[in-house]
Amino acid sequence: MSSNKKYWKSVEELDKNSSIVEALRNNEFVEEIPTDEFLGNNDALSSSSTTRRDFLKYVGFSTAAATLAACEGPVHKSIPYVLQPEQIIPGVADYYATSVFDGFDFANLLVKTREGRPIKIDNNTIAGAKFSANARIHASILSLYDSMRLKEPKIEGKSSTWSAVDSAIKSSLVEAKAKGGQIVLLTNTLASPSTEKLIGEFIGKNPNAKHVVYDAVSSSEALDAFEAVYGERALVDYDFSKASLIVSVGADFLGDWQGGGYDSGYAQGRIPKNGKMSRHFQLESNMTLSGAAADKRLAMSTANQKQALIHIYNVITGSSVAVSLDDKFKSEVNKAAQQLKAAGSKGVLVSGIQDKNAQLLVLAINQVLASEAFSASGARQIRKGSNEKVSQLINEMKAGSVHTLIMSGVNPVYTLADSKSFVEGLKKVKTSVAFSLKEDETAALTTIAAPAPHYLESWGDLSLTKGTYSVTQPTIRPLFDTKQFQDALLSLNGVAGTFYDYLKANASTIVSGSTWNQVLHDGVFVGVVSAASASSVDYSGAANALAQSKASEGFELILYTKTGLGDGQQANNPWLQELPDPITRVSWDNYLTVSNADAKKYALSNEIVANGGLNGSYATITTTDGLKLENVPVIVQPGQAVGTIGLALGYGRKAALKEEMQVGLNAYSLYKGFNNVQSVTLVKADGEHEFACVQGQKTLMGRGDIIKETTLEIFNTKDAEFWNEQPMVSLDHKEVEATKVDLWDSFDRSTGHHFNLSIDLNACTGCGACVIACHAENNVPVVGKAEIRRSRDMHWLRIDRYYSSESTFAGDNERKENIAGLSSSLSTFNEMEKAGDNPQVSFQPVMCQHCNHAPCETVCPVAATSHGRQGQNQMAYNRCVGTRYCANNCPYKVRRFNWFLYNKNSEFDYHMNDDLGRMVLNPDVNVRSRGVMEKCSMCIQMTQATILNAKREGRVIVDGEFQTACSNACSTGAMIFGDVNDKESKVTKLAEDERMYHLLEHVGTKPNVIYHVKVRNT
Repeated sequence: MSSNKKYWKSVEELDKNSSIVEALRNNEFVEEIPTDEFLGNNDALSSSSTTRRDFLKYVGFSTAAATLAACEGPVHKSIPYVLQPEQIIPGVADYYATSVFDGFDFANLLVKTREGRPIKIDNNTIAGAKFSANARIHASILSLYDSMRLKEPKIEGKSSTWSAVDSAIKSSLVEAKAKGGQIVLLTNTLASPSTEKLIGEFIGKNPNAKHVVYDAVSSSEALDAFEAVYGERALVDYDFSKASLIVSVGADFLGDWQGGGYDSGYAQGRIPKNGKMSRHFQLESNMTLSGAAADKRLAMSTANQKQALIHIYNVITGSSVAVSLDDKFKSEVNKAAQQLKAAGSKGVLVSGIQDKNAQLLVLAINQVLASEAFSASGARQIRKGSNEKVSQLINEMKAGSVHTLIMSGVNPVYTLADSKSFVEGLKKVKTSVAFSLKEDETAALTTIAAPAPHYLESWGDLSLTKGTYSVTQPTIRPLFDTKQFQDALLSLNGVAGTFYDYLKANASTIVSGSTWNQVLHDGVFVGVVSAASASSVDYSGAANALAQSKASEGFELILYTKTGLGDGQQANNPWLQELPDPITRVSWDNYLTVSNADAKKYALSNEIVANGGLNGSYATITTTDGLKLENVPVIVQPGQAVGTIGLALGYGRKAALKEEMQVGLNAYSLYKGFNNVQSVTLVKADGEHEFACVQGQKTLMGRGDIIKETTLEIFNTKDAEFWNEQPMVSLDHKEVEATKVDLWDSFDRSTGHHFNLSIDLNACTGCGACVIACHAENNVPVVGKAEIRRSRDMHWLRIDRYYSSESTFAGDNERKENIAGLSSSLSTFNEMEKAGDNPQVSFQPVMCQHCNHAPCETVCPVAATSHGRQGQNQMAYNRCVGTRYCANNCPYKVRRFNWFLYNKNSEFDYHMNDDLGRMVLNPDVNVRSRGVMEKCSMCIQMTQATILNAKREGRVIVDGEFQTACSNACSTGAMIFGDVNDKESKVTKLAEDERMYHLLEHVGTKPNVIYHVKVRNT
């Protein structure tokens, strides 16, 4: 039978005596609409014989005043081109293939431009373009239009010119040579063949120069291990689609581990095909995206992870290194090791433990397995930093031996744990230059602040993995007086011409068999990769050394990067600040994640207050050497390993950020020795923190089979009626499927197009890329922390995160089926809602379901919401008067009331409040006015554009052309959009699949969004 597994969305729901939580469940809108503010102009109203009170009585609802705002949309007169550029056709989008790498994130992209403005990021799907955009890269389009960018060069803090900057740097280089001072280029990992060649030429002309690579979030230990074995500084690339068994020891490979980008291959193996799917063990401390997706997750400290890795090494290689693993983990770790050994070449092991010896064992294990998912030949070149060389540079700066320091793509004053030493050394450097998008913490202290262009304004090339080559091309002229670091190097080298000329000439030596124009058009080129040869390494010695590792004293603090902000480069991006974290569902903050057991021990708690906001305790943490971080907010996190706490990097920035974005605490200050694991003590602090958490809002709790799950064994051995049970109702005293009974007459939808969106819960990782893509495509406003706390978020698409009540699916079902009698039922179900120490997690994207029998349409008094022939539930914003009846009648809670005018409103000082930020707006979607309802439109502007293009070209639309913003952004294939009237389309086949179900099928809304039962390989 199907699962009636009890789900809970937040720890606070488990408090049976919480009247606040119960009230919030039943109250769609927590606060009343501010009617007086809406009416506003008393003088205008007083001129009428009808009083305000009579007016409201006559209209019949308290929000009638919204009609005034809804009908007062701004009017703009457009001025046509006098001379129209040949390349631009008004109203028609142009797309440019490009690639991005900012030292942390990377992807192969298509950039959509309108009338010369880049407005949206799409994934490049051409053969060879293997890296898709994550949420941060989708949001980077908004960072292009950041009004806080550095707009002109500065010398000693005063505005200057590029000629003065060039002259100052050249003079400094000459002086450095004369005095024997060092010249240092400090950059992030470049992964650019042309830039690295250019730097080599610079060093050739300046023998006293050197290049130091610095990664803010270090992968140095993994790089050191790979270099020891394969002779070059790179990282293994993994293809999880080739693995039937995956064991991860502390590696969040669905998050930012080794740059991320593994989710597409992983998802291919997670969708059951022919009765098979991959199996995934996850050993970790923090609850991560990878842990949430795993079939079996063990919550353990890093100290135990190291011992577990040694045990797996022993089993795979036949070694006998002494292991001191906690007894409670031995059985499961041994099971994972034995299954990995049995999988052989179809197995793979990955690890995020920041220890060279641990990373050597990873290489050894995969070599013995001959893992097909393990690729040393096509190694990743997106991390090359060296902790040792960065530390050496700081010592040299403090000693006064560095004369000229030129930095690009780094912000060490913010990201270094010991930034005080760097600042001390910087004062002793004669000339310091920072090429930066912003006058950030580092650029503000350098001699010269050199404004760098955004990647969408730049030329460049990338070799993200060995054997691949991709081009970065500008999609807009530079908005400010900027210059690329590479153009500055050409000038310093005395080479005439631009970096474009240099790049094009150098590319001809790389793209053998292709042309520059072809590579520029495609964006990528795939060459030949030579096999990597491994040298002999003392793996046994590495295992013995790792076995001597000692556990942390006190708490083990694990520093990590959040899905939203990553390493913090885009901290001034409001889309990312407001993106809820997939696990905690908190935005606008970083915080300590603490296990329930430790929270009780230290009297730390979270609670939902009257307005729907989440509040939590503060704690102060102190490292073993006395470094203290005070008043850190606390989130009680199910699945957090006892004795460990988590804290996200990337927050706490102040320089070159709007005040609203200056949130959180700088966890880099605890990143001592570039180690993401630190020993700390924890004490509760006074006060209570206010979180912006959407988890308890718009909940579907208690609404039946929202999440449907089963196990692979049941999926393979039982009929679909057992694991995808259909709701039944009584008709003429006979039990029939609820979906076959209706109060309404159905329309003939077989003519023309009819759109469905399919969502596979097995493939969804909760990454949030779809949420940001929806923001960009549909001009969704940012409302800020205070409004989020009032349940007023405007996301058209949310990704609900559910915890299961038991640690295993089978145990949940067994306990439920053993219920006997009413009293047993009540007590057992109450107990089942209590949080497990290590619950399973499910992600579920929810947007407007575009019901064919939509309950919102029948209650709208002004017919603002109606149904289209193609299946979309449409909104006529000019008709909407904001009654909110539709939202109250929607069982899916997907409609958003536009409480305020977010555009050109100083109260919401985000991108819509300045002319530069508004350049990102999509002209195909109107910006909504105050007082109307808005929600997912199934990107009707995109579907209509596809239809019109095909009609103009006189051809039939092929499957895959129809897209929504979310389906286009989804790199895992979890979201598939298409026309179900095309019987050969992929979405039609998915709609007929036995795993398919609708949300709340028993309600009879007949949605056009379909879901697929989640299958776990437990």
